[in-house]
Amino acid sequence: MRELFMYLFLLFLVLCVKSVYSTPTREQFQNCLSTKQFNSTLKNPINLTTHTLDSRVHTDFSESSSPNSSFLNLNFTSLKPILIVKPKSESEIKQSILCSRKLGVQVRTMSGGHDYEGLSYLSLSPFIIVDLVNLRSISINLTDETAWIQSGATLGEVYYKIAKTSKIHAFAAGICPSVGVGGHISGGGFGTIMRKYGLASDNVVDARLMDVNGKTLDRKTMGEDLFWALRGGGAASFGVVLSWKVKLARVPEKVTCFISQHPMGPSMNKLVHRWQSIGSELDEDLFIRVIIDNSLEGNQRKVKSTFQTLFLGGIDRLIPLMNQKFPELGLRSQDCSEMSWIESIMFFNWRSGQPLEILLNRDLRFEDQYFKAKSDYVQKPVPENVFEEVTKRFLEQDTPLMIFEPLGGKISKISETESPYPHRRGNLYNIQYMVKWKVNEVEEMNKHVRWMRSLHDYMTPYVSKSPRGAYLNYRDLDLGSTKGINTSFEDARKWGETYFKGNFKRLGLVKGKIDPTNFFRNEQSIPPLF
Repeated sequence: MRELFMYLFLLFLVLCVKSVYSTPTREQFQNCLSTKQFNSTLKNPINLTTHTLDSRVHTDFSESSSPNSSFLNLNFTSLKPILIVKPKSESEIKQSILCSRKLGVQVRTMSGGHDYEGLSYLSLSPFIIVDLVNLRSISINLTDETAWIQSGATLGEVYYKIAKTSKIHAFAAGICPSVGVGGHISGGGFGTIMRKYGLASDNVVDARLMDVNGKTLDRKTMGEDLFWALRGGGAASFGVVLSWKVKLARVPEKVTCFISQHPMGPSMNKLVHRWQSIGSELDEDLFIRVIIDNSLEGNQRKVKSTFQTLFLGGIDRLIPLMNQKFPELGLRSQDCSEMSWIESIMFFNWRSGQPLEILLNRDLRFEDQYFKAKSDYVQKPVPENVFEEVTKRFLEQDTPLMIFEPLGGKISKISETESPYPHRRGNLYNIQYMVKWKVNEVEEMNKHVRWMRSLHDYMTPYVSKSPRGAYLNYRDLDLGSTKGINTSFEDARKWGETYFKGNFKRLGLVKGKIDPTNFFRNEQSIPPLF
């Protein structure tokens, strides 16, 4: 009898523990969203009895029901989200945050899906996804040359709206139109006019953030420390950024673009080597990036280098400048095309001549859905023989890629402590490495990832050191990850300082003040420093 009593008592304890620590269900979350406790404080509460929640919430995380993302990386697996919420108002975001806190689950925020390691839609802990796809309004004020942009807008939508409003304004951000504004700005934001106007995050003048308590803050009410952290520090670590106020850049009505493509070999190695010394020192109006990839010609792979260029001016100004600074490229007037700034976005996406409305397509996915990427910063020109080795390695792969983005100009004039993005003065260019494949098999994935890691290891002597830098918007879990909600700041320092250098400590202090529970967390979030 005593043994039976003990067994029943232990069973009772197990069931109690299980009920306390079990993952909340979809139904529990829906019930929470519909309770008066949360609805009563909101202007536009969700009424589950008058319209179907399923129109904005998904529970199956298959490809067919995945969030509106443009660049899904399916290399990594995790728990499925309890819900994928697609709010239509800020009040619905607040409900989601408050219910997540009540039920003890974390929040992932998506704005476009170009998260290289999938950290905005994957988790090892119970979580929901707040997909901001329905919050993408853009309001442009030409009087003070600013724009308010909701985080769910894509760069293509922003550029299209600017072009329809003004012929002489632009926004200093990236070239890929399907990238979400929220993630792009919060990680820094490279673009073709960054050498003159800085990164996207350098041009943010205000923001609206919903914090862990569901309170909406602007720059004045959040304070300068938190506003500093959002502009390049990975805003999803601190809350849900609802919208950004950005400065618009003035551009000429006509800009000039050209593409110069060459097969890799001794002469091309010399050209790329020469570019390293001048790319960051050229006139701020001139942006020349280098792309190294390969193509299949017949049955043989060929590695090539492409110089892709934007100049904020006409051909008549560009040719003398190139003849003076980069005569080795042999640029001629007939190689160049004058166009509007918005047409240059199409040009850099290899979509010249197509209707501008293609910029509004949020689903411009790569054909190869599986990939691995890494990044580096280069502070001294890489020896010429390195490009010979890169060529040999590229011949081993079907779809390898390296993109060299020139820095310098306005980026170098800003202090590395002015925002979380620290890779400023002294950096010549950034390297983005990528390899893609089509077959969804572990063996195939391991083969390509090993190749990528080998190339990255090979480049170690030639890139930045102490720490070796990496760009936050090219997330790389090889650098390390947050191991559970109790990960210490010291444990995260290795990967954190790779992205942020000395700014990582300040980010940890901000995190500790506004979210000590690490409620807004992904596997490379900023742990709080107390």
